[in-house]
Amino acid sequence: MTNVRHDSPVVLQVLPALGGGGVERGTIEMTQAITRAGGIALVASAGGMHVSTIERAGGRNIILPLDSKNPRKIYRNARLLADVIDAEGVAIVHARSRAPAWSAWLAAQRTGARFMTTYHGAYNENMWFKRHYNAVMAKGERVIAVSEFIAALIRERHGIDPNLIRVIHRGVDPAMFDPGLVSPARLIKVARTWRLEDGQPIIMLPGRISRWKGQNVLIEALALMRNRDACAVLVGDDQGRHKLVRELSDQAERLGVARRLRFVGHCDDMPAAMRIADVIVNASTDPEAFGRVVIEAQAMAALVIATDHGGAVETIEHDRTGWRVKPGDAQELADALDYTLSLPLDERNVVGNAARASVIANYTTAAMQEKTLAVYRELLA
Repeated sequence: MTNVRHDSPVVLQVLPALGGGGVERGTIEMTQAITRAGGIALVASAGGMHVSTIERAGGRNIILPLDSKNPRKIYRNARLLADVIDAEGVAIVHARSRAPAWSAWLAAQRTGARFMTTYHGAYNENMWFKRHYNAVMAKGERVIAVSEFIAALIRERHGIDPNLIRVIHRGVDPAMFDPGLVSPARLIKVARTWRLEDGQPIIMLPGRISRWKGQNVLIEALALMRNRDACAVLVGDDQGRHKLVRELSDQAERLGVARRLRFVGHCDDMPAAMRIADVIVNASTDPEAFGRVVIEAQAMAALVIATDHGGAVETIEHDRTGWRVKPGDAQELADALDYTLSLPLDERNVVGNAARASVIANYTTAAMQEKTLAVYRELLA
C-alpha cells in the first residue's frame, strides 16, 4: 500500500474485543499504518477499552458480538461481517483470533474479499476438535506467523504451502521504550508506588498472573539465590485469578521470601518500570509465540533472562543480548539471576547496549507495519 493506494483500499481487521493484550496492540498499530498509507482502516470487534484508541489512530470500530465461541453465533457473525464487507467495500479481511476468523473466513467466501490471518499463539491442541478449531488460522491466502517458532508450528500442524507463510515479528517503538527519555521523576514515582528500598536489587517479571507465566518458578528461584537482598516484583493484572495469587503468596511465605516479593498489578509506565529493574525475567513454562515483553526490555537496554523456548530463542542471543535458561528450572534461573546481579556496571552496559541495538535492527513497530503492508499489497496486486 505504501506508494500504491489502489484507490484507498479498505482493510477490515477482525478480533474478539479491544482489550489490552498483544493482539489488540497489533490491531491498533496496523490501523495507524493503513491510515498513513492512504487506506481505510476498519476494525470489527465486540468493543472494549481501546475503541477510542482505534479512532485516534484513524480507524473505525464496528461493534459485532465477535467475542463468542458459540457455533450459532459464529455463523450469524459471518452473515453480519458479509454485510459489512459489501456495505464498506472491504478489499482485505485480516483475522487475528480463531472464533472471529471462522466468521471472517465464511464471510470472505461469500463476498469474494481477500482473506488473511495472523497466527498469534501456540494454540493448545489437546483434543481432536481443537485442531479443527485452530485450523482456520491457517486458511488465509497469506498467513502471518509472529515468529519462526510459530511458522514451524504452522507447517507441522497444518501442512500448508510454506510459500503462503510470512514471518513478521512483533515490534516495539524504540522512541517510547528509550532509556534516555525516562525522567528521574518517573523512576521515583514507580519506586514509591512499589515501596522499593534504595539500593535494593530489583528483579521484575512482567506479565499477567497465570500458571504458565512462571511466577511460581521465580518465587522458588528467589529462595535459592545466594543474593538474599534482591526483591522480585510481579507486574501484571491477576485478571480475577485470586486463588492463584493466594497460592503464590503462600509459596513465598513457605519458602521464607514473602518480604522480598511484591504483587504490584498493572503498571501504566512500563518504560520506567523496566528502567528501574536490575534484571527482567520471562519465566514462561510454555513457549511464548513471540514474547513482546522481551524486546521491550531489551529496547530499554535492560538485562533480560528468559526461558529457552518459543520466541525468546529468536530475540535473545545467549550471553550477548541476554540469557536463556531451561524452562521450569528454578535453580538454573537462580544461578542466572545471581550472575547478572553480580556483573560490574560496564559489563551490564555492554549487554544492554547490544540488546537495544538488536531491537532497533530487527524488532521495531515500523518494520512490522511495513512488512504487513507488503502482505496487503501482495493480495491487492
